[in-house]
Amino acid sequence: MDGIGFFFQGLRWVARYPRWWSFGLIPALIVFVLYAFGLYFLGTNALDIADWATPFADGWGEAARTALRGVVALALFGAGLVLSVVTFTAVTLIVGEPFYEKLSEKVEETYGEVPTGHELPLWKSIPRSIKDSLVTLCWVLLFTIPLFFLGFVPVIGQTVVPVLGALVSGFFLTVELTTLALERRGMVRKSRFALLRRNKATSLGFGVLLFLLFLVPFVAVIAMPAAVAGAAIMVRTRLAAPAFPAGRPGGDTHFGRI
Repeated sequence: MDGIGFFFQGLRWVARYPRWWSFGLIPALIVFVLYAFGLYFLGTNALDIADWATPFADGWGEAARTALRGVVALALFGAGLVLSVVTFTAVTLIVGEPFYEKLSEKVEETYGEVPTGHELPLWKSIPRSIKDSLVTLCWVLLFTIPLFFLGFVPVIGQTVVPVLGALVSGFFLTVELTTLALERRGMVRKSRFALLRRNKATSLGFGVLLFLLFLVPFVAVIAMPAAVAGAAIMVRTRLAAPAFPAGRPGGDTHFGRI
């Protein structure tokens, strides 16, 4: 419940400063359009891909062949949809690094002192973000590929596997979204993972809610600025609270200006 609450705190923050919400929409909208085209292409060609991937079924009866390839096509599109949800945040953060870095800083400014001394120039921060995102993606695939195949197991595939998939995807969404605020505190990837594992309940509450929201078309775009703001608040007031007291959100009107 704490993790869920941090998303709603982020939502309240961007509602309070709508100009920053609009600012944070720009990279999310760009990535959303690219992903929408990709999913459209996958959806319209899923049956052709399934035909290519199942040559062994060419000699089967028409009903059995059609059923198998329909299931494979549906599974391919489902895997593409889940992968797009899991990678949307990472890609959006990479594309919108300057946008979300500024947004995250402004969130922390309303709570008091902003951590300094660990900033990297853009030409260093973007390659590091890409590297960290690729490592995170490898961890995601390490879990989701076995879950994908377990999804074909009767009963378990329709009950246990979706829950485990949401938990895994939610945790790694939290990993990606807290990166900006934790890097601001000088924490490298291994330290960030360790911190979030020590706070599993909060991390899962925050991330699983976002995973479910991001499954709804266009919600990912609208919710992305609030997710970044909520992650900054969560790091500030929960994960790194001993180092930087939470304080109270300030009332300065200049935060509404870009």
